Amino acid sequence: MKQPTVIPLDGGVRKPGVVPGPDGRTILSSLPPLSLYVHVPWCVRKCPYCDFNSHELGAELPEQDYLAALQADLEQALPLVWGRQVISIFIGGGTPSLLSAGALDQMLAMLRACLNILPDAEVTLEANPGTVEAGRFADYAASGVNRISLGIQSFDDGALKALGRIHDAAQALAAVEVAQKAVERVNLDMMYALPGQSLQACAQDIQQAMSFQTGHLSLYHLTMEPNTVFAKYPPAVPDDDASAAMQDLITEATAANGWERYEVSAYAKPGQRCRHNLNYWEFGDYLGIGPGAHGKLSFHDRIVRQAKLKNPASWMSKSILRDGSHLAEDRQVHWKELGFEFMLNALRLKEGVPRSSFIERTGQSILAIAPALERAVARGLLEPSREQLQATPLGWAFLNDLQGEFLD
Repeated sequence: MKQPTVIPLDGGVRKPGVVPGPDGRTILSSLPPLSLYVHVPWCVRKCPYCDFNSHELGAELPEQDYLAALQADLEQALPLVWGRQVISIFIGGGTPSLLSAGALDQMLAMLRACLNILPDAEVTLEANPGTVEAGRFADYAASGVNRISLGIQSFDDGALKALGRIHDAAQALAAVEVAQKAVERVNLDMMYALPGQSLQACAQDIQQAMSFQTGHLSLYHLTMEPNTVFAKYPPAVPDDDASAAMQDLITEATAANGWERYEVSAYAKPGQRCRHNLNYWEFGDYLGIGPGAHGKLSFHDRIVRQAKLKNPASWMSKSILRDGSHLAEDRQVHWKELGFEFMLNALRLKEGVPRSSFIERTGQSILAIAPALERAVARGLLEPSREQLQATPLGWAFLNDLQGEFLD
């Protein structure tokens, strides 16, 4: 299979893939696509299942202090990504839709001034139905947001109450309609295996979600994450057999209605896959700014992971007081970890990724993971393909087992 030409960092032309490093290992000869993640850390109320870096808003949102800190955070990172094109922006939280239309416009103007953002970049904003305003959504779109991800979770009032959500079913229905009028691309975040949920109730939720014919659905199994209220006081949820039946129902219903399950929890109509998340799963680069934001950045001789200070007040003080970096973590990924990190992401995709992308994104020969590949193929978890790294249906069903093969 013929591989495309890769333009290396020094501007010359080499064969695609990698070049030898000074220690006998390989180094990257080209950089992957770059995305930007922006974290807005505040919520009206913390949900009992949520383990994200979100904080209840006790008073008025400190928009200007936040935007000043965000700009300082970005300016500190600019030398790491200077000149690189940004293919997507994801504004997540927390609840980014708490931001006023003016504040979001300021944010996007600042990002465009500092970064080389593709004209057709995907710009996603997460929103909570309990904070949706029709006029504000139209203004978001006018500022450059072209994709809205709504945290619906369920259309059932009882389930929403059990999940601690601040919106009800009527607000959820209204929010979808408002979002669809504002932008062409809308994702609905839904959950299943909820407290007390029956198979019939799950089916009704999914049918309601599909009735809007949005281009994308994210369907997550409720999990009891450590350090959450649900972990400390777990509610009664469907057992493994019941939740497996719900997953089967979801897979069949979405496929019958035109959504392709292209990733473990992601379903899309043709041309509606999330570009930002695909870049994560394909081991692309992403710069994270905002409290607790994580990033992965590639250079010709190394790959680094970063994390910003989690506490919003501490993170903002670094800008307000001018007293230092926003970084809480900045480490080089050891070359022995790269195989596992790559496969941990790539195997989430139903189609997998080309074998050549392992070389291009890690700077290593495929021989670095050859023993694990052989074991996974022998167990029937990985397709025995010379061109593609792809889970079998069995491997996708037992993805943790498959990914675990690469921990060595």
